[in-house]
Amino acid sequence: MAYRRDLEKLERFAASERKKLQELTAADIRDFLRQLHRRGLSHRSIARTLSATKGLYRFATAERWVELDPTEQIESARLPRHLPHYLSLAEVDQLLDAPDTKTPAGLRDRTMLETLYATGLRVTELVSLRLDDLYLDAGYIRCRGKGRKERIVPLGRSAARWILRYLKKGRPQISSKSGPWLFPNRLGTRMTRQRFWQILRSCGTKVGIGRRLSPHVVRHSFATHLLERGADLRSLQLMLGHSDIGTTQIYTHVSRERLRRVYDQHHPRARRKSSPPPQ
Repeated sequence: MAYRRDLEKLERFAASERKKLQELTAADIRDFLRQLHRRGLSHRSIARTLSATKGLYRFATAERWVELDPTEQIESARLPRHLPHYLSLAEVDQLLDAPDTKTPAGLRDRTMLETLYATGLRVTELVSLRLDDLYLDAGYIRCRGKGRKERIVPLGRSAARWILRYLKKGRPQISSKSGPWLFPNRLGTRMTRQRFWQILRSCGTKVGIGRRLSPHVVRHSFATHLLERGADLRSLQLMLGHSDIGTTQIYTHVSRERLRRVYDQHHPRARRKSSPPPQ
């Protein structure tokens, strides 16, 4: 639907130039993109429109509706890379303390939050954990990531203690049905991703974390806090389950931003106008 609207914009542009789509040149396409920019469209919207336009002309060339593809020499714009949002240590502590652990459901929710922050799992990986994925004595868990690839992720002592407490006092009360899932619902089946999102956002609202909260934000927080404390990028890549270390490298930008803020805040000459060097 979005691509159709993008191509309708191109069609209106061609009409304003009194040309058919088959008659547009590379210069016309560039003018079209500049026009979108002047209208205030975001980089992402313009990039999507260019992608739709390229797809149209590739098809038109293959079908011999046009002789030359006017978009062939126009490179797709690189979108600005947004740094992932993450929580401060204080916010993480507030979030973990949000569930009422006097109830079985609250104990489960606290354990899920502890496990998520301790491991940096994706939400699907978290809700898919089975009892036989736990190796608490050895201090790690096994998870199944994208493409059903298995990986081993270390588990901190705090999360391990909460899991043991939950297995003893929470899980048996939540579901009487014996099943393989670590975090079942009342029917004994696997908790859904959507349900965990609701739990997480409810906890965030309760403690006043007003920014948009998601399981991925907690995953970003896990990664950022590890890097800030000296973890190497390769180890972080393995824990997060990234197939390409380039995906993991975005977290180094987060750490650099924090380093600059710390420097600006604490270095005695960071914010002062420097005196000229001696001649």
